[in-house]
Formats: sequence, C-alpha cells, structure tokens
Amino acid sequence: MEARSVEEIPTGHGWQYEPKWDGFRCIAFRDCEEIYLQSKAGQPLGRYFPDIVAALARLPEQQFVLDGELVVPVSGSLSFDELQLRLHPAASRVQKLAKAHPATYIVFDLLGESVRVYLQRPLRERRGFLETFARSNLRSAKYLRLSPATTDPRTATEWFKKVGGDLDGILAKRLDAPYASGERTAMVKVKQIRTADCVVGGFRYARGSRLIGSLLLGLYRDDGLLHHVGFTSAFKASERRELTKKFEALKKPPGFTGSAPGGPSRWSTDRTGEWEPVDSRVVVEVAYDHFTGGRFRHGTKFLRWRLDIDPRQCTMDQVECREGKSLALLQR
Repeated sequence: MEARSVEEIPTGHGWQYEPKWDGFRCIAFRDCEEIYLQSKAGQPLGRYFPDIVAALARLPEQQFVLDGELVVPVSGSLSFDELQLRLHPAASRVQKLAKAHPATYIVFDLLGESVRVYLQRPLRERRGFLETFARSNLRSAKYLRLSPATTDPRTATEWFKKVGGDLDGILAKRLDAPYASGERTAMVKVKQIRTADCVVGGFRYARGSRLIGSLLLGLYRDDGLLHHVGFTSAFKASERRELTKKFEALKKPPGFTGSAPGGPSRWSTDRTGEWEPVDSRVVVEVAYDHFTGGRFRHGTKFLRWRLDIDPRQCTMDQVECREGKSLALLQR
C-alpha cells in the first residue's frame, strides 16, 4: 500500500495516524517453518536480516503476513547507514553486522493470520486484529515492535514535531479503507520540508551525455573542511547546456576537502561514479525533507542561486536535527 504526499496532516473524522519510520519497508510472510521477507520493490530481504527471520520464527503464531519497517537502532537512535550496510553480498559480513547491531522490525499492519486474509477488511478492524496479534506474540519478542497509532490529530502533531531524526514523517490512513496494494487512495504522508544553503563542490554528467546531470552539494563542518552531503538534479532540459558551460569553466580540484563522493551514487544506479570537482564558490539554496547520517536522505529540490551568501557560511548547523528520542514511541 502506497502513500500520497500532502502538505498538512489531515483532520476530521475517520483518520488513523502513525509515525513514518526511517527504514526499509518490508512485508513479512510466515507459513510454519518458511519465512520470507519482501522489499517494497518485491525483492527478497531475508538473507540480509537473519536476525529478523529468526525472531519471526520464534513467534507462537505459525502463519501470518505482516506489513512493517526494518530499522537498525544504534546508541538509542536509528542508523540508516547501518541499515544500508546490511545489503552486502557476503553472508559472513551480514551475520557480523547483525550481531553488532541487531535490526528491529516495526509492525504496523496485519494482512493475514492462519487461514484468514484481512486485505479486504477496513483498517479499523485490521488494527484491532494486529493489536490482538501483538499481545499474543510481540510482548516478549526480541527485535519486533508494534508501531503506535492514534486517531487524535493532536497526538499526531506532537509526533510530527519529532520528524527529522528517527521519524521520516507522519502517515494518515482512512479507517474505513481496505488494504489497497500498490495504490495511493487510502493513505497520505506528511513530511517537513526544510531549506539549506549549500556549496556546489562538483557535478556529474548525465548518463550517456556531456551535459550536467546533477550538482554535488557540500557543507562545512567544524573542522573547516567541505564535506559532500548530497545532490540536486531537478533542472529543465533547456537549462542544462548553460549549466554545463558554467561549471565546466569552474573545474578545479579538489572540490570537496572533507568527505567526497565515492563511487556510484547511492540514490540512483543510473548515475556514473565519476564526478568533476569545481571551485567551491557557487552557493545554491535547496529544499529537502530528511537529513541523517551526514547527508540528505533523498535528492534535494533546487530553489535558487545564492549570490549573496559566502560559501563559508554554508555550515552543517543548518541541517542539524533531533536524533533519536522517537524510539520511546514503540510498544511491545
């Protein structure tokens, strides 16, 4: 089930609100001894999360289908970096990571149990079934938690204030709606959109082209070095030729004096790992929804050129967020 983006938390009768956790969406299937974890894109995840597979295997219920989010808590907050490290081809490496930092599966929907299928049941009923399931199965379970839910918009607003650390936003779901797989008709998401002034430290050419595909963004840390934090690429085709001329004229190493882009972009397999450094004199203002682990979690939206900003003013304190503190919301 997908969510449609909206700007404000909806109010009125018939909504259920939930935190939107910063992790990997995952459907968990169990049929007796067989357990299968599936990503949002339909890919198998079980080999990367053996700790969760083992935790599900220990539950009393032998047959179920759960919808939830895979996260990795580290020192009281969620680490998206540790989560991504799990996607490693070597099973021995995955086992080592799982032992060092076990994952948690945060459950927010029950799609089936035993021989019963709940997809066509309204969310109001599914949540009731889920809470009953949680009381019987999750109270003492390791690495498995029930995500909170409320029908009170004031509580949802309080959760929304925590967005930016462990929380990626707020979800609002229609209580009378069935589980609409692949559709965006019964669930919306609200994110906090922020802005930041960033230095352009380099660029990448678009795949198969000599025109700019994305600008690479940097921020200064307390160490005085310019660190790579993300990219922006939402430029019109008509603008890319002029952008290419502008930044090719500014080519100059090192571009980033701190952490630099290394290898292919984590945000898109279509981008080449090669990048061109430029003189760090251009400042852009971008909009973003989430900054964690020292970078923008998603691509940013270009807003404007900032000719009035000195690059040295583009510091990391613009994007500092409340790390952790939201895990206390989780229930057994």
